[in-house]
Amino acid sequence: MKKIIDLADEFKACQKTLLALGDENRQHLILEMMQMGECGGVRVGAITQKTNLSRPAVSHHLKILREAGIVKMRREGTKNYYYFDADADAMNRLLQMLTHAKEIMESLPDRSGDNI
Repeated sequence: MKKIIDLADEFKACQKTLLALGDENRQHLILEMMQMGECGGVRVGAITQKTNLSRPAVSHHLKILREAGIVKMRREGTKNYYYFDADADAMNRLLQMLTHAKEIMESLPDRSGDNI
């Protein structure tokens, strides 16, 4: 039981990351940014052209991704460049939570009722 409670705490600590990654539009933005191959970052307008989203929607999704530590931004004068660069701590928390969930599931007996 303690392991499950600890896992719940780990899950709570990962909620912002899971929420950001769980949205299909944000997944699409991340993939498009990666496929553009611009290591230095891309502007909102370039991302908008690659998606079916409006410029404000792209900006909104980028803000959520930034707050979750998945995307970063750098500024050159008045121009903002966004790039995929996940926060190592956030990713490590997510990996740790998933590893613990897998270990707990593997240690539990089959509860499906299929082994009767």
